[in-house]
Amino acid sequence: MLPRCLVTVAVIVGNTPHGPQRPDYRFTMSPVLVVIVLLGLVAVATALGLAWQSQQGRVRHADGRTIIRVKDLPGVRRFGSGATLLQFSTAVCAPCRATHTVLDGLATELPSVTHVDLDVTHRPDLAAQFHIMQTPTTLILDRRGVVRARIGGAPRIDSLRAELDRILVAA
Repeated sequence: MLPRCLVTVAVIVGNTPHGPQRPDYRFTMSPVLVVIVLLGLVAVATALGLAWQSQQGRVRHADGRTIIRVKDLPGVRRFGSGATLLQFSTAVCAPCRATHTVLDGLATELPSVTHVDLDVTHRPDLAAQFHIMQTPTTLILDRRGVVRARIGGAPRIDSLRAELDRILVAA
């Protein structure tokens, strides 16, 4: 008798009075293996989720080559005299509302900073033009419209303040 393996495949082929018998495939799996596979999948999913979450809200410095003009943005009349927080949102995005509150508060607190919130729900052309892959996404522009930083997800307030301080001092 063969020992039972974790996964066993048995193929039975033979002749019957009614013709050749169809192969019968039998797959058996050990309950221990099932538990190990499920725990492995949970561990991998958790690691990927933690890695993704660690990247959310982080300020990523831009190369300074991208310039956004006021006329490129619908409904925007001017940029801030020091910096502009350009937020891309969608109607069904819960973190977008919280981000709007944070960015609007900073713009109120810092007179040279302006907050602009663009809803890209019905404007996929804007999302494509500015390479928006998630909402909220915030671009931090200097007074000339040069993209100085990009934040994917809800911003971390301390990092956002530090970046604004860096941009405002340079202005």
